[in-house]
Amino acid sequence: MLEISFNHNFAEFRVELEFKAEAGSITSLFGRSGTGKTSVINMIAGLTKPEIGYVKVGSDVLFDSTKGINVPPEQRQLGYIFQDSRLFPHLNVRNNLLYGAKSSAINGQEITFDRVVDVLDIGALLERKPTNLSGGEKQRVAIGRALLSQPRLLMMDEPLASIDVQLRSEILPFIEELRDTFGLTVIYVSHAIEEVIRLADKMVLLTNGSKAAEGDVEEIMSRLDLHPLTGRFDAGAVLSTKVASYDPEYDLAELAFEGGNLRVTGVDLPMGTPLRAHIRARDVSLMLERPVGTSVLNVFEGRIIEVGDEGGPQLDLKIDIGSALLARVTRKSFNDLDLSVGKTVFAMVKAVAFDRRSLGGQIVTKRPDSI
Repeated sequence: MLEISFNHNFAEFRVELEFKAEAGSITSLFGRSGTGKTSVINMIAGLTKPEIGYVKVGSDVLFDSTKGINVPPEQRQLGYIFQDSRLFPHLNVRNNLLYGAKSSAINGQEITFDRVVDVLDIGALLERKPTNLSGGEKQRVAIGRALLSQPRLLMMDEPLASIDVQLRSEILPFIEELRDTFGLTVIYVSHAIEEVIRLADKMVLLTNGSKAAEGDVEEIMSRLDLHPLTGRFDAGAVLSTKVASYDPEYDLAELAFEGGNLRVTGVDLPMGTPLRAHIRARDVSLMLERPVGTSVLNVFEGRIIEVGDEGGPQLDLKIDIGSALLARVTRKSFNDLDLSVGKTVFAMVKAVAFDRRSLGGQIVTKRPDSI
């Protein structure tokens, strides 16, 4: 487990933060650019010395201002992956991986060269130089090099920021493998909400160096008061689902969640596969009566339990359908339909509502034809 609590004054803002990251989990530090995310992990890594506070990993104290403890960065046994891969251009992949490699057991197991090469699928790259690698391949090698240093904690600072959207699909499954295969605790810094929804077990929402909220991804994304920080464009519910059935004739799957089933196309995965479904508020329509004769396959009956009003022409509504679902309507529609807290509505999930960039658990490359 990672435990931190520190205060530090920078020229632009003051970092004042406290949180814990459970062992073997992915915790995301999320926030807009300039909110202090990189500053936080630099203090964890020992690259910046906090003015006040402490940093603990397990039972080891890496920094404590009151006790005068400040373990040097190279002795903290932490892995750090930057936005760019920072591979040595004169070394091939094999020697980049072996640079700084150590032989010691972490979490009761040693992360071996052969295992890293296998998990990251980089066996065919071992004799190449970095100049002959794609962006996604470089980042996989950078991850492998960090793993072979036998870190007890891995920090990733916007590791996909310099990679185009298509190449990101190469990296996401491997980051999940770090937790699932190696049991590593990962601190993942990002301002891309789809990456956080896809990867994180918990998110810490930062603004101006301070913690605005901390909790499960589903909980944070369903809070209407946090939309200015999580982003209004992508604001929406995150549903924890499992693959319940698949119809090969129509390439149609049902994802079961607490409240019903979400029908989607292009998800041919084993039954029981856990997935997160991100449904944006702007992609949900409401009706007062159950619709008939519609092409929309997902209609959920629910009750309005919260209305978010930021003073503009649109309102965000939280609807209890067994799980929280968010819908965005114009103020005119809200008044015309006489909507209010407690009112029963029927939520229609549109064809574009299933955000595959943040589909947690698996990468699916097919695009849905309809939902």
